[in-house]
Amino acid sequence: MRAIGIILAGGNNYRMRELSQKRAIAAMPIAGSYRSIDFALSNMTNSRITRVGVLTQFNARSLNEHLSSSKWWNFGRKQGGLYVFNPTVTNDNGFWYRGTADSIYQNIGFLKESHEPYVVIASGDAVYKLDYGKVLEYHIDKKADITVVCTDVVTNNDGGRYGIIKMNDDCRIEEFDEKPMVARTNTVSCGIYVIRRRQLIELIEKCAEEDRFDFVRDVIIRYKDTKKIYGYRMKDYWSNIASVEDYYKTNMDFLKPDVRNYFYKEYPAIYSKVDDLPPAKYNYGSNVKNSLISSGSIINGTVEDSILFKKVFVGNNCTIKNSIILNDVYIGDNTTIENCIVESRGTIRANSFFKGEDGVKVVLEQNERYVF
Repeated sequence: MRAIGIILAGGNNYRMRELSQKRAIAAMPIAGSYRSIDFALSNMTNSRITRVGVLTQFNARSLNEHLSSSKWWNFGRKQGGLYVFNPTVTNDNGFWYRGTADSIYQNIGFLKESHEPYVVIASGDAVYKLDYGKVLEYHIDKKADITVVCTDVVTNNDGGRYGIIKMNDDCRIEEFDEKPMVARTNTVSCGIYVIRRRQLIELIEKCAEEDRFDFVRDVIIRYKDTKKIYGYRMKDYWSNIASVEDYYKTNMDFLKPDVRNYFYKEYPAIYSKVDDLPPAKYNYGSNVKNSLISSGSIINGTVEDSILFKKVFVGNNCTIKNSIILNDVYIGDNTTIENCIVESRGTIRANSFFKGEDGVKVVLEQNERYVF
């Protein structure tokens, strides 16, 4: 494909609360076996983009570990490859990334050393499938300067979560409000952009000269009246992980057969790093209904409408309902967990009770591991 890829994976979000204390949003576990960034990476390789740069910053240890081998997404090749860029102190710059535009500027050598004419920019915190090749064809067809991928959602007047877009009949963007107090339309930006590489270099360098650091505010919104910026409407599943509630809902969507089949069984596939773990084990007396149980888990109790990630142990007489249990959690006997997200590597003592009464409860337990 005639494009390189850039994945913005360095941000933090206070709406994720305790869940972002350990990891970047792009490293959040999804649907039992994925990480959030896997969707953007898989879309890149499925679109035949062979050269991809990932810009990381906040809490990047687990994300960097996940990206330690590029073979899982088929980027281990002589031509192209997967490049991970962390903020670096140099003689010319001593800042961390001050925004999305600044993160691209600090790694502008990646753009200048490439030869592909176009750039696809995507965020690492969304769950979706998309052929970027079709977006590029649309971009060229429209003779656009910038193309923004968008979709329609139910905003519920919570526009503060999204960039809100208004387009004319030709799909040219007339208004772009970044996270307004009240949303005037239900068309939102998906955080995916297509732009000519030379033009991106020019715009990013101009932002740096003027001490402007945000790609949306200082490029998309600032130039919307002088550049030809078009919207490409995506109609398939798309979900952004912008809060604990969004994260919970996105995972629970995978319990719906249509969503699960769309990502697990329909071409093209979503790829992820594979751990060498045994299959899940269901001991005598266990009872599992409408749940996703990942490899390495051992189930002794009841699990309903829940997602259990890798290496989760569920003790005897436990009841887990409408919950997400992250990696490597030990749950002691006679425990009840309902409407909760249990953070990874925790130990839940026997006879515990956790229930999210007003929304989703995040459970953080770091006890010593007792065997009862």
